Amino acid sequence: MHIISRDSPCYFLTSVAKDRLPVFRTDELKDVACQALDEARKSGKFALYAYVIMPDHLHAITDSFRSSRDTLRFINGIIGHRVIAHLKERGYESSLLKLRQEIKARQYRHSLWDHHPNVRLLLTEEMLMERVRYIHQNPVRAGLVERAEDYRYSSVRCWDGRPLENEPLLMDLDRIKWRRSLR
Repeated sequence: MHIISRDSPCYFLTSVAKDRLPVFRTDELKDVACQALDEARKSGKFALYAYVIMPDHLHAITDSFRSSRDTLRFINGIIGHRVIAHLKERGYESSLLKLRQEIKARQYRHSLWDHHPNVRLLLTEEMLMERVRYIHQNPVRAGLVERAEDYRYSSVRCWDGRPLENEPLLMDLDRIKWRRSLR
């Protein structure tokens, strides 16, 4: 069980697509990202408490089982690999061209992410809940939906105790040992 404290914080992670490209504008790519995030959580053996996938970025809240750097490496690495593979398989050459980086003269690789990730430590249950609410309201603030629970690619329904039958990604909320009733 995870008791959130200074000694055992949560990480609030933000990863932004290269040049803020709207890579995740289709449900198909959001599904790929959700499956990859689930794979990253299982491979990295960390808990995932909240998430949202926006058109050009994602937010996630995890435990601190690993360092924030390692957690981001799992998340960004696996999502990046899966999304780029998906784009290649489907022949989305114009998207791939936008994600291309020259590493040597006429040698290229693709990179999904801006390499300036943002990590904040959440040291208390109150800080966690503030960021959870922020994540869940992100699609509303962006004008994608009117109500947070209508946005499919977010953990809001898990937190409300009403996940969809085909929820894209379930959370590890049972791993949090609450000291207060804040949910």
